[in-house]
Amino acid sequence: MDILHNMRVFTRVVDAGSFTAAASSMDITSGQASRAVSELETHVQARLLNRTTRRIALTDTGARYFGKCQHILESVDQAEAEARDAFFRPSGKLRVHAMGSFSQHYVVPAVGRYQQLYPDVRIELTINQRMPDLLEEGYDVSLVASTRLEDSGLISQRLGTAFSIVCASPEYLAKHGVPQCPADLVGHIGLQIETPVYRSNLWSLRRMDDVENIELGLPIFKVNVADAMVVAVKTGLGIGLLPVYTAMDGLSSGELKRILPDYVSQEMDIFAMYLSREFLDAKIRTWIDFLREEIPKRLSDDVGKLRYGL
Repeated sequence: MDILHNMRVFTRVVDAGSFTAAASSMDITSGQASRAVSELETHVQARLLNRTTRRIALTDTGARYFGKCQHILESVDQAEAEARDAFFRPSGKLRVHAMGSFSQHYVVPAVGRYQQLYPDVRIELTINQRMPDLLEEGYDVSLVASTRLEDSGLISQRLGTAFSIVCASPEYLAKHGVPQCPADLVGHIGLQIETPVYRSNLWSLRRMDDVENIELGLPIFKVNVADAMVVAVKTGLGIGLLPVYTAMDGLSSGELKRILPDYVSQEMDIFAMYLSREFLDAKIRTWIDFLREEIPKRLSDDVGKLRYGL
């Protein structure tokens, strides 16, 4: 038995004053309307309507039940309207998780530009290196940078590709010399960002289709956050592979110098991940659509600055 449906029939019968009028307004038969009210009376084990061949009247119990039904159905209608509105109009809290330093350089600025378009959305951004359980932890979207995605059952949208470049400080290069080819890196002080994906002492450098793997000595310094590595390289600790987005400010200011400018390393795709395509909230859908335009544009801007000069 569909209790909500039967409640709607009951309240419509009371409002219309007859089964025939109520049935006509709901596009059902008088018999179906009568059965719906009878099922409801059986369910609550009380007579709700007194019936004659000409008229109907609420019982005392029916009058009280009618008031409760009105309240319940209004709440249901309001909840359905809000749910439909969430599908069409971006609003409410959007919980976003982002991994890695790319979030500080690309995602945080994107938040401000997105909220100019959709001011009714409140974004709650969490930045850490751990991939969360979106369902368990209540995140709407997770942004990750990875060489490949594990089979997680999540929907993913590729936003672009980031990469690392070889950098050092002018002071370090003045003291230790400038490597002219990947093999020259051997013997230099190599610093490393600690990730599960890359070996600390193995640098894989690509130029066009040519890949050179350089095995360095054990690094004197490892760190798991790219922005911290930038500081280490700027202070002259050694040579580091820096994600391009973390290196841009230092290259612009002259605190960093790019080494082996024809080579890139540690290429990673950036993905937006979420739970389902079906009935996607407007705030999630518009956020992902916005990032699909925003992130490639910012990545392209940085590549252009590297290629044509800052």
